[in-house]
Amino acid sequence: MWVFLKRMAALAGFVAALWIIQTVNWATGYGLNAGLGLIPRRVSGLDGVVGMPFLHGSFAHLTANTAPLLVLGALLAATATRGLMAMNVIVVGLGGLLVWLLGSTGIHIGASGLVFGWVGFLIARGLVDRSAVTLGASFLVVVLYGSIIWGVLPGQPGVSWEAPRGVRRQIIWDA
Repeated sequence: MWVFLKRMAALAGFVAALWIIQTVNWATGYGLNAGLGLIPRRVSGLDGVVGMPFLHGSFAHLTANTAPLLVLGALLAATATRGLMAMNVIVVGLGGLLVWLLGSTGIHIGASGLVFGWVGFLIARGLVDRSAVTLGASFLVVVLYGSIIWGVLPGQPGVSWEAPRGVRRQIIWDA
């Protein structure tokens, strides 16, 4: 139980940091996005691999990511027994590098890649482990978030789908 509470505290701290960063970003006219967002195939845009999940284009954008981060994060805290930090490094790092290599021009921001990485990890983990707990978490993820794929398909103006696409390429490795 203590490990779960520590993980939940870390999750709450992460989400609080996102809201603080968004408030600063908003107050500065979203200047952080240009400086710390991911810009594909530019060396100067590589810091966006780490910065992208922390930056959002509006409060509505962050709000849309907050609920999945909290729900999926709680499922990870409850079901993952090892390697949470490594999984997050892989999801953010490899997913971000794939966006940097393959993404469309422009600045990529938002935690959607992380959300999709967590979705993929939880589903893959249930299929690999096949325990009642992880299969139950996988089922819950599919029921709650199975339809979010439609929100990131190409063709929706202003929606970058490269981060979720890049993350899908590496989620099985994480499990």
